[in-house]
Amino acid sequence: MKKDRLNVYFDPALSPELDALAARRRVSKSAVVEAALASYLSPDAVEQNEAAIVRRLDRMTRAIERLERDVSVGNEALALFVKFWLSTTSPLPDTMRDAAHAKGRERYEGFVETLGRRLAKGNTLTKEVSEDIE
Repeated sequence: MKKDRLNVYFDPALSPELDALAARRRVSKSAVVEAALASYLSPDAVEQNEAAIVRRLDRMTRAIERLERDVSVGNEALALFVKFWLSTTSPLPDTMRDAAHAKGRERYEGFVETLGRRLAKGNTLTKEVSEDIE
């Protein structure tokens, strides 16, 4: 059976890729283009695209759920710390306030340095908590 002849023009940058694919599959370039066109025009192509989109959405949903869990853990940890600190720390007399503020600034700088090192290493509270649970 004789096939219709069709002249098609496409981006010249695709030519080396078409040549390589045809050589790898040991078929003619026409056969590769014909298979690609048949796949594109196939009604299954829409279903395949839809399935790919659904898979991506599922992956994104799981990632968002992990983010929500991590934020919840962080919020709960902060809330517990603040509650504990407020219930155990008594107010300072005025004579000691300046020294306490200076010590607080020093401790805060140490906290920021430690936090930076932990984040740079990839250590997180959620990892530690999940490791402790296991």
